[in-house]
This record gives sequence, C-alpha cells and structure tokens, in this order.
Amino acid sequence: MEEIIVRELAIKDIEAIREIYSGIIQDPVKPDFKELIQRHAERKEDLCFVAEIDGKVVGFMVSYILTLGFGIEKSAWIATLGVNPEFMGQGIGKKLGENLFDYYKALGIENVYTSVRWDSTDLLSFFKTLGFDRSNFINLRKQM
Repeated sequence: MEEIIVRELAIKDIEAIREIYSGIIQDPVKPDFKELIQRHAERKEDLCFVAEIDGKVVGFMVSYILTLGFGIEKSAWIATLGVNPEFMGQGIGKKLGENLFDYYKALGIENVYTSVRWDSTDLLSFFKTLGFDRSNFINLRKQM
C-alpha cells in the first residue's frame, strides 16, 4: 500500500472533496456543501485535513472548536468526513482521526465530539474504533 500523507485542507482540494462525498452518497452534491467546505478551508480557527495517496486526495475530515457550548468546556467537533469508496478499509479515516486528536491534545482540548445517525452502523463502528462512545448529549431537532 502507498503511504498516506495527511495535510491541512486547501482551497484547491474542494473539488476532490466534492467528488469523494458524491461517491459516498451516490448522488450529486448540493452547492451548499461546496460552500461549507470552502468556508472551513478559509477559516484558520477550524482544523481540516485531507489524506493523499500518490498526490491524489482520497479522504477528508472537517472539524472545529466550540467554546462555551451548553455547559461543556472548550471542545472539538468533527463536522464531516469521508473516504473515497475505492480506498475504504485502508486506514485512511483512522489516520485522519489520529492526526486530529494529536493536534487537539497539543492545544489542551480534552474532548472531541461528533454526531452520527443512529442507523449509520458503518459510521458508528468507525468512530467506535477511534475510541468514541456515547456522550451526555441528546440531539434535538425542530422541523420547519
């Protein structure tokens, strides 16, 4: 297997990320997804990584820091991630997560959160392998 290189997300990676996400959901990506990734790439406060193999972007992880969020101390949140379906199962997501954890640990952040649909067993399993477990939060929704 080729070496996985993890680096910070750059504006030039947006199209590759859109293609990866489209491959995962097997549908065209809505324009607001591309805008969201661009905003994260431009914000230096956010931590976003891509994984490359032979110069090709094959995975991504987008996260941010949340301060003073409903009774929790400063924490990190994984907003979204994806691995090109052709490269799944090769440790790319794990390597992205480990880089993210190392960075946040160096900043003194003790908790990283994410939100996953209860029926997304593949994502739940993935996050479990990274050491995630249930938190004290309940996701709430107001449908408009």
